[in-house]
Amino acid sequence: MDHRSAAIGLIRDEHRTLSALLHAMKHLVREIRAARLAPDFRLLRAMVYYVDAFPERMHHPKEETWLFAPLARCTQAADADLRILHEEHESGARLIRELGHALLCYEHENEAGFALFAATVDSYVAFYAGHMEREEKVILPLAHNALRPDDWVALENAFAGNRDPLGGDAREPHFRALFSLIVNLAPPPIGVGPAGSRAR
Repeated sequence: MDHRSAAIGLIRDEHRTLSALLHAMKHLVREIRAARLAPDFRLLRAMVYYVDAFPERMHHPKEETWLFAPLARCTQAADADLRILHEEHESGARLIRELGHALLCYEHENEAGFALFAATVDSYVAFYAGHMEREEKVILPLAHNALRPDDWVALENAFAGNRDPLGGDAREPHFRALFSLIVNLAPPPIGVGPAGSRAR
C-alpha cells in the first residue's frame, strides 16, 4: 500500500471508530429513554472521556498539523472549508465541556437531567457527523490530488504513531484500560456487558 492510501485509510479508520462510539452513545440514550436499560454512569463517563481524550486531544491536532497545514500550502481551493473545520476544532473543547456538564446534571438530577443529556448527545453527534463528512468528502479528495509524496509520508507516520485505542491499537496503558472498560460495560451489540431489560 502506498503512503497516500495508508494515510487516508488511517484517518478514515479513526473516523469510523468515533462514529461507532457516538452511535453507541445514541443507542444507550434511546434504550434509557425507552426504559429498557438503566443508566450506567461509569460507562457514559468513559465514553465522554474517550471523545475528549482521543479525538479532541490527539486526532484533531494531527489533522491540523499534518493534513490541513500542508493542504493550505499546496492549494487555495480548500481555504474556505479549512477555515470552517479549524473553527469546529476550536469549538470542540467547548462542546465536550457541555457534554460532560450535561452528563453530570443527569447523574445528579435524574429525570430532569436526562432530557438535557439526551439533547446534548444528539446535538454533538449531529455536529460531529457533519464535521467528518466535510473532511472526507471535501478535504481528503483535495488532498489526494494536491499533497506531495513527502506530505503523505509525514501524515501516515503521524497517524500511525498514536493509533485510536478503540480501533484495536491501544499502545498507552490508560487507553487500553479505557477500551477494556467500554467493551466490558457496554451491553450488546456495543460490547459484551450485561444484556437484557433493566428498567430505570
